[in-house]
Amino acid sequence: MEELNATEAKREFGELLIKVQKEPISISRNGKPIAVIVSDKEFHELESFKEQVLKLAISEGLDDLAKNKIHSHKVVFDNLKIKLNGSV
Repeated sequence: MEELNATEAKREFGELLIKVQKEPISISRNGKPIAVIVSDKEFHELESFKEQVLKLAISEGLDDLAKNKIHSHKVVFDNLKIKLNGSV
């Protein structure tokens, strides 16, 4: 992935828009990454993937609920406390 600092990205914005059609470009400020610019197509693909992952997680949660594989928050935290401290 190509990397540009914010000043270069600003100066070469038109060219940057062309380059992101082929690959994402990382933008940094003061040597630290602050953003990644992607094409509109890639952005929508990422959003679609995130939506699919969320739908799968919801579906798994609903399946657990239907199979009564759920626990109250108190039970979950009590079990965590036991694992961490050895007592409730």
